[in-house]
Amino acid sequence: MTPRAHGLDDELRQVPPEQWLDALAVARDEGHGFFDWIGCVDEVGRSDELRVIARLVDFDAQPMHGVQLHCRVPREDARLPTCTGLFAGAAWHEREVHDFFGVVFDGGDQAPLLNHAPQGASPVRILRKDVVLGARAAQPWPGAKEAGEGAAAPSRRKMAPPGVPDAVVWGDRDPSCGPADPAEIAAAVAGGRVRRRR
Repeated sequence: MTPRAHGLDDELRQVPPEQWLDALAVARDEGHGFFDWIGCVDEVGRSDELRVIARLVDFDAQPMHGVQLHCRVPREDARLPTCTGLFAGAAWHEREVHDFFGVVFDGGDQAPLLNHAPQGASPVRILRKDVVLGARAAQPWPGAKEAGEGAAAPSRRKMAPPGVPDAVVWGDRDPSCGPADPAEIAAAVAGGRVRRRR
């Protein structure tokens, strides 16, 4: 077991995609019969994968015992079988992960839950780190001005808010550079001083 910063002392299990359902069934049969949640982490910048996590709990164990099953799936073909046959309560969580990260749970309900795309448009997977928050990039950053900053200080570089990549990476990008890859976009969304074009 590995202690976690959020206070959980869960057992962590790495599961390959082809063993996702079997691993969940084994954990359930071991006594972890309470389905807690399914979530997702975008691993861009570390690997070209999404990490899907399911947490199950055994409330009869003394002390209570949780297990987290971590499964890495490729970003471009993120698919797992639905686990709603094992845990009916997983349906909402799977739909949420599908809405925000684009993971397809084969055999599950893929109808949009919260993130509805306009008619005919592809849905934007807004929690993927390479997705740019366009409205945020278009609005002036409302943060506090630094001393001497204002309309009369043209020599100072603009600040970019967190969640908006540097203009050199997105927006004012040189067309000859081609599109930025997801890792480059994710690395540029920390906010701070905007780089000058060279």
